[in-house]
Amino acid sequence: MYNLKIIIIGAGIGGLTTGIALTKAGYQVEIYDRVKELRPAGAGISLWSNGVKVLNKLGLGDRMAAIGGQMDRMQYRNYKDELLNDISLQPLIAQVGQRPYPVARTDLQQMLLEAFPGTVKLGSKCVGFEDFVDSVTAIFEDGNTATGDLLIAADGVRSTLRPYILGTEIEPRYAGYVNWNGLVKASEDLAPKNTWMIYVGEHKRASMMPVGGDRFYFFFDVPLPKGTSTPPEARQQELANFFQGWPQPVQNLIKQVNPLETNRLEIHDIGPIDTFVRGRVALLGDAAHTTTPDLGQGGCQAMEDAEVLTRYLLTTNISVEDALKRYEKERKERANAIVLKARKRADQIHGKDPEITEQWYQQLRQESPFDVTNAIGKIILGGPLR
Repeated sequence: MYNLKIIIIGAGIGGLTTGIALTKAGYQVEIYDRVKELRPAGAGISLWSNGVKVLNKLGLGDRMAAIGGQMDRMQYRNYKDELLNDISLQPLIAQVGQRPYPVARTDLQQMLLEAFPGTVKLGSKCVGFEDFVDSVTAIFEDGNTATGDLLIAADGVRSTLRPYILGTEIEPRYAGYVNWNGLVKASEDLAPKNTWMIYVGEHKRASMMPVGGDRFYFFFDVPLPKGTSTPPEARQQELANFFQGWPQPVQNLIKQVNPLETNRLEIHDIGPIDTFVRGRVALLGDAAHTTTPDLGQGGCQAMEDAEVLTRYLLTTNISVEDALKRYEKERKERANAIVLKARKRADQIHGKDPEITEQWYQQLRQESPFDVTNAIGKIILGGPLR
């Protein structure tokens, strides 16, 4: 189909990637977001090779490589500092044909903003839409409207448009753990600069991952009841209490943490849901399939959405509605499977069943590095760009 005007709600990773893809396909694209200033949710993201391939196809590979971290190895150690597994990522790179790039979310979002040539209008909260025979109109809280041939709801886990598409409200499901994350300067007293270091034990995790700018993206996970809170200034001490007695690199990391720049997130997911599309309106990214970060696939799945949606609009010409239904059919199966796989992984890691978590610790000791990378590779190669 040609000469389409497309309205995107949400200027996060999914919305911006989709805007770039659709603009390169020759469509007129406008992006709107409720916030007055774009601030990424979370400090970093592990962008695996399936997401990077989408950016490569959009001509952004060099820019991605410039801001991504050089991650050559993964290493698991337990909370007593015993080595569980040391994994070269080179077999994975050879298997899938592309290096992964951990990246600071601010750097990624800025890169995508610079690559999108169209209009991004902030301070525009979309509160509903009207779907007509030959167009769709987004309605904003301030009374303004935007009309196009299709509307993409990429407005995140708390999507305001999802209930209109599903016909019901869906409350995000709490995954049972809290995640602290941020950025620190990379140094060898924390971890080798080319290694994703993961400490596990007591159903908790402490992790450091290299990103661009000679930094580590760090995160900590602790299973906690829903609704706990800590003032930002107390987050460093909170982590010191939770990880008391853990290995020296973890203690060094906690000492370097700036509590006022550390995010504290209760982790939720959405789905699986059966409906991504209604008429000329499509859910995309977290609005359709919010995923726990335990597979590192949340951002990648939003990028895959962008690739598949653009492909069907370009290669089919029955109608917009028909193209969106084809997008829904392909993406529903893939994204919902990732949601469930990540959920199972989150439960395994964070002690939902302590016996299963203990079995996982033992598996880490015994599993061959090749089996680890092969499992990651299968997830990556299940996407649209193989």
